[in-house]
Amino acid sequence: MLMVGLKRVVITGIGGVSALGDDWATISDNFLNNRSGIRYMHEWDRFTDLNTRLGGPLNDFTVPAHWTRKQLRSMGPVSQYVVYAAERALDDAGLLGEPSIQDGRMGVACGSSTGSPQEAKNFANMLLNSVSHGLNANTYVRMMPHTTAANISIFFGLKGRVIPTSSACTSGSQGIGYAYEAIKFGCIPMMLAGGGEELCATEAMVFDALYATSLKNDTPTKTPQPYDVDRDGLVIGEGAGIFVLEELEHALARGAHIYAEIVGFGSNADGSHITKPEKNTMRIAMELALQDAQLPASAIGYVNGHGTATDSGDIAETQATSELFGEQMPISSQKSFLGHTLGACGALESWFSIQMMNSDTYIHTLNLNNVDSRCGALDYLTAPRQMQNEYVMNNNFAFGGINTSLVFKRWS
Repeated sequence: MLMVGLKRVVITGIGGVSALGDDWATISDNFLNNRSGIRYMHEWDRFTDLNTRLGGPLNDFTVPAHWTRKQLRSMGPVSQYVVYAAERALDDAGLLGEPSIQDGRMGVACGSSTGSPQEAKNFANMLLNSVSHGLNANTYVRMMPHTTAANISIFFGLKGRVIPTSSACTSGSQGIGYAYEAIKFGCIPMMLAGGGEELCATEAMVFDALYATSLKNDTPTKTPQPYDVDRDGLVIGEGAGIFVLEELEHALARGAHIYAEIVGFGSNADGSHITKPEKNTMRIAMELALQDAQLPASAIGYVNGHGTATDSGDIAETQATSELFGEQMPISSQKSFLGHTLGACGALESWFSIQMMNSDTYIHTLNLNNVDSRCGALDYLTAPRQMQNEYVMNNNFAFGGINTSLVFKRWS
C-alpha cells in the first residue's frame, strides 16, 4: 500500500536516438535480427596510442530543420541529442507546445558523463598555446557538465526545477530516478528525464587506459560480449533517451497514454574505490528499489543488466543479482548491440525495458555464446524470449561507485 500523500508517477512520453534507430519499431527489428550498431572507427586511426578502434555512432543524425541558429548556438552534439529526444518525447505525450509545460509545472532532470569534448579542446588550446582561437561566449555552455539539462530547459521554456545528473554511466538512470522522486513527493507534476552522450575518442581512451576496451577491431559486430567468457572489454557508443514523467492524476485528467508506472528507485554508493565495482552495494541498490516499490524480489520478472563486458563489472553485477533473485532470473544487456552509451544508457535501457515488458518480447544479449563461470548463476537470454511480466528492473552502475536500480510496472 502506498503511503498517504505520496504521488504515483507514470511515463507518458518517450523519445530517443541510438545507433540502431530513433523509434522502437526500428530498434526492435534490429535487435530481433541481430544487427549490431558497432563499427570500425576509421576517424580514430590518427590516435596512434589508442588501441581500440570500435564505436557505436549514430547514423546520419541531423538537427531538425525548424531549429534556429540561435537555438543551436549553445548546443554541442550531446545537447542536440537530448533536445531531439525531448522534443520527440513531448510530442509523443501530446505536450509539445502546450502552455502547461512553460508555467513552472514541468522541470528537467538530465545528464551526461561530460559536456561536448570539442569545447574542452578549445579551452585546452588556450592553456597550451595562450590563444583563444575557437572560444566564444557559448563555448563553456556547450562544455559544462549540466549542458544537457540547461539546454532542454531553455529550448522548451521550462521553468520548473532543473536537476543535473552528470554521474557517468548512471546519468540517465539518476535523471529518471530523481525526477520520479520530485513528482512522488509532490514537488512538481511533470518532468523531462533521462540522459545522453556523444561519441568521442577521449571517452574510449578513458577505458583504453584501464585495459577495459574491446580490441576485436577486425570483427566489430562480434563485440562487445557481456557476460561471455571470451569478452575482452567494452565498446563506447552514443545516443540519448528522454521520458516525460507525470503525476498519475495529472496524466489521467488530460487523457494521456501511459507506457508504464515507475514504482521503485534505489541509488547508493560503494564508498570504497573509484572504478572497482562492489557487489554488496550493487545488491543493496536493488534492494532499495524493491523497498521503495514495496515488492518482494520474487515480483520482478526480468532484470535489464548493466552488462558492460568488462570482467570486474560483469562478475560483480551478476553475482549481486543472483544472490538477490536466484538463478531463475532472466537477464540480458543491450550494450551488446549498441555499445556502452555512458550517460545515455540508463535512459535507453529503461526505454527498452518498458517496451519489452509491454510487448512480452525480451531481447537477448548479442554475442553471448559461453557464460563466464565466474558470473552469478542467472537465466542469461541468448535468444529473444516471450514472457509476460508485471514488473521489470533496470540496473546501472558508474565510476565513482554510483549504483542505480529502477523498477517499472506494466500499466493496465
